[in-house]
Amino acid sequence: MSNPACPECTMDEVIAHSDKWECVTCGFEWPKEADPEVADGPRIVKDAHGNVLADGDCVVLIKDLKLGGTQVLKGGSKSKPIKLVDGDHEISCKVDGIAVGLKACFVKKA
Repeated sequence: MSNPACPECTMDEVIAHSDKWECVTCGFEWPKEADPEVADGPRIVKDAHGNVLADGDCVVLIKDLKLGGTQVLKGGSKSKPIKLVDGDHEISCKVDGIAVGLKACFVKKA
């Protein structure tokens, strides 16, 4: 993990203490909780209608999705329980027996 830049003078020469950061250049001190990497809480994933999704939820496709070639997942198809994952596709699940990664904007909570 790299040290953050000082919020006062924007220099990147900082000292890490157990509970705070200290800028070597200007002497400014700030708490480590203000670090955006630490401050981020759990990721919230919402479906197409704004409902919050969680691991184990079932979802329904809101439109037909092409899988490549001639394979298509039909809108209205219900998934098995989902798992939220990091990456460009937020949802990992099975739809019609096919394991797929889905974007949350193409599903609604069942």
